[in-house]
Amino acid sequence: MAVLIKELSSFERPALERHFLALVGEDRRLRFGVGLNDFAVRAYVKGINFQRDAVFGVLDDELRVIGAAHLARSNGHAELGVSVLPGHRNRGIGGALLRRTHTHARNWGVQALFMHCLTENSAMMRIARKQRMEIVAEAGEADAWLKLRPADAASYMSTVFDQRAALYDYVLKSQLAGARCFANALRSNLQ
Repeated sequence: MAVLIKELSSFERPALERHFLALVGEDRRLRFGVGLNDFAVRAYVKGINFQRDAVFGVLDDELRVIGAAHLARSNGHAELGVSVLPGHRNRGIGGALLRRTHTHARNWGVQALFMHCLTENSAMMRIARKQRMEIVAEAGEADAWLKLRPADAASYMSTVFDQRAALYDYVLKSQLAGARCFANALRSNLQ
């Protein structure tokens, strides 16, 4: 089954914040490299510059962000952070997010994709290896680099197609969520 990934806008900042706050304990530490409290997570989300960076999300049927990738643009490279909520892991979401951000970074014209994580984050280490990222590990931390090919027509069209498919999926899920809400309200009034 294909994983549809929507590029998120600043309007979806609250949904992204709920996603990161749903990561607790060890999951939050593995995502950010340190154990952030709720205040620090909110500050992180508030500080995301949607004009400079790109944020991608995988949404469930209730439009909750179940997987997210933050691609931060820098000089000549882009840095990536990925998270997937427990219960939705091992379904290819993390790998799909990495592939989507890989293509997006190529289209930005950056030469390398960079990911920093703890070496104990076996899921991210496995995904980085699958993407053939060069990994350098030292003192419990790992840096993974992927040299990017220049953008081409296929990478641009892939991005357009992926975003259109995700928007179509989003509209359908929005309509179904609205219909469920209406049906529940109607059911409550009839009881």
